[in-house]
Amino acid sequence: MLNTLWLGFFVTSAIAALVQWLAGGNAHVFAAMVEALFAMAKLSVEVMLLLFGTLTLWLGFLRIAERAGLVETLARWLAPLFAQLMPGVPRGHPALGLMTLNFAANALGLDNAATPIGLKAMHSLQSLNPEPKTATNAQILFLVLNASSLTLLPVSIFMYRLQQGASDPTLVFVPILLATSASTLVGLLTVAFVQRLPLWRPVVLAYLLPLALGIAALVAFLSTLSAAALASLSSLAGNLTLFGLVLLFVLLGAWRRVPVYEAFVEGARDGFEVAKGLLPYLVAMLCAIGVLRASGALGYALDGIRWLVEGAGWDTRFVDALPTALVKPFSGSAARAMLIETMQAKGVDSFPALVAATVQGSTETTFYVLAVYFGAVGIQRVRHAVPCALLAELAGVLAAIGVCYWFFG
Repeated sequence: MLNTLWLGFFVTSAIAALVQWLAGGNAHVFAAMVEALFAMAKLSVEVMLLLFGTLTLWLGFLRIAERAGLVETLARWLAPLFAQLMPGVPRGHPALGLMTLNFAANALGLDNAATPIGLKAMHSLQSLNPEPKTATNAQILFLVLNASSLTLLPVSIFMYRLQQGASDPTLVFVPILLATSASTLVGLLTVAFVQRLPLWRPVVLAYLLPLALGIAALVAFLSTLSAAALASLSSLAGNLTLFGLVLLFVLLGAWRRVPVYEAFVEGARDGFEVAKGLLPYLVAMLCAIGVLRASGALGYALDGIRWLVEGAGWDTRFVDALPTALVKPFSGSAARAMLIETMQAKGVDSFPALVAATVQGSTETTFYVLAVYFGAVGIQRVRHAVPCALLAELAGVLAAIGVCYWFFG
């Protein structure tokens, strides 16, 4: 799939460049495309320098939390909920702890760190699978919740905005929180409907109702604020949450007599290993997208969408953020490259860049997650996983656009 997507970028770019040259007389388009290749390669290295530090930092803190028993505590706390939503998984099974750690990594926005943990969780769930080539209900629910991208602290988005010169990298914190909540809620409700999960039981409601009421109260409170106050609150909440988690992990580790420095270094070393493998993918996708824009192909596609949106009488400012939304189900590296390219082309605090950042933080690479997670355990029959995950993806995109109009429109 990624091979086809990447090749398609270059073939489409070549066709668009030929049209510009032969029909428009623009012979400089090829020089622009070559220049874009080198410019994007340089940008990839600049982004990677900050990515090394960010992943190393957060995986270090996450290891302290893990060794302090926070993950085990969360697994025990969530055990009654898992027992209702995943009745095929026994209480105390290792898969529960691994899924909890995976959700924690996703919640912190560490999508690259979440993947290896998620693969371990999927392997653990596969050990309970009576039909190894067919996905179980538990595996589908885990995948859809994973693909719905419940991101409570989008560290990577903050990092990209910081790298591109944003004066306040955490400006999109609350918009992402609201959009990712919508995505996860739709994913859960869709799977629950198909699998006939007992969401109305008191145990499940005891977990879900406070969360739903909390989000509703947050939305009701935010609706009373002005646009300037919304932006200010999002920034304050993002920075307080970020530092609060760091302090919680360190103090909890110290209280549990964890050698916090050694634990941090151990986790940071893993973060370095994860980060260094990302550069080839980032170079490949950023260069392909840079050529796509330089050839005029991306502009043609967006102009067509913009024309349709104008015909419907809608505002068109969100259209420039759609490349991130369109490629996100297929490739996280491509969506990441689209986001960075939009920030470069439109400005890091422009409306399209804010929408693209919110989309990136509230959606997931559905087809990639499905191919990697199910492919790793040899599952061939995915049943209802794809439609449920895509509905969650669509909900995240629509919510991201709507929330950004609310906050920044």
